[in-house]
Amino acid sequence: MKAVVYDRYGSPDVLRVEDVPTPSPGVGQVRVRVAATSVNLSDWECLRGSPAYVRIGGLRSPAHRILGSDIAGVVEEVGPGTSRFRPGDEVYGDNLALMGGFAEHVVAAEGSLAPKPAGLTFAEASTIPQAGVIAWQGTSKVEAGHRVLINGAGGGSGSFAIQLAKRRGAHVTGVDNAAKQQHMQSMGADHVIDYRRDDFTKPDQPYDVVLDLVAHRSVFAYRRALARGGTYRCVGGSVPALLRVVTAGWMVGRLTRRSIGVLVVKEGPAHFEPFAALCVDGQVQMPIERTFTLDEVPAALAHVGEGRALGKVVVTPSGQTGSVS
Repeated sequence: MKAVVYDRYGSPDVLRVEDVPTPSPGVGQVRVRVAATSVNLSDWECLRGSPAYVRIGGLRSPAHRILGSDIAGVVEEVGPGTSRFRPGDEVYGDNLALMGGFAEHVVAAEGSLAPKPAGLTFAEASTIPQAGVIAWQGTSKVEAGHRVLINGAGGGSGSFAIQLAKRRGAHVTGVDNAAKQQHMQSMGADHVIDYRRDDFTKPDQPYDVVLDLVAHRSVFAYRRALARGGTYRCVGGSVPALLRVVTAGWMVGRLTRRSIGVLVVKEGPAHFEPFAALCVDGQVQMPIERTFTLDEVPAALAHVGEGRALGKVVVTPSGQTGSVS
């Protein structure tokens, strides 16, 4: 089978398309013929080997030769001990533990997958498991009338989070670069900020909820942005910023009657299927900006990693967005 592989951390230039053996499913696993794999910022981080925490399990060289976790496709073969799926079933899920989605076939744990809703294309389904869950859990504290800020709102999780916060009746401010202002507004943002020009941690009026998808500031800056009783949660960002939130955020928040911490994302079908139901019902848009082929994976990763993606980017091995060839 064809797959995009790499053997050392670096730029997209270290990626190459190779013919590699088609994997066989082990105990509790299934092999899926990949129809679509969405690109996440985590793929870019694993390619670069930065932040440092992505090197856990692979300090000097990547733990997985093939990137891509959010997959959608058709079950081809089931391994021993599986009972939920059969060959021919359409599935999707977050294969973060095994990766391998930027290929024609991938092996995944049966428990990481769910039946693909008939109302979603493979490309649409692939955008949900990681980005949808982050948005869903990151906006869980939002209530009607809240002032909500989402930092990194122009990407996949941010685009979903804007819509979810608006559904809950919040006033939403989106933060990203200037090129994403119109996109954030199209997702429903009431106000947009270009982080290169304005400091969102110095608002005219503080926020009740801040979801930070690219944390790089100090705990005290985040405290300043929050109203008393407000909630700040980050997921992703620089190691120093995350460490500051983990070590000092709790105390600073407690002393100032605010909740400051890291969003601990719960994974698996039980957590992404409720969000998928909203997408099927048309209550949440699926913002797919572009699709790429396997040969174009380096460009797809750069597009996301360099902050140019408007919503989600998807890789389709067959070159089609709705079916498996």
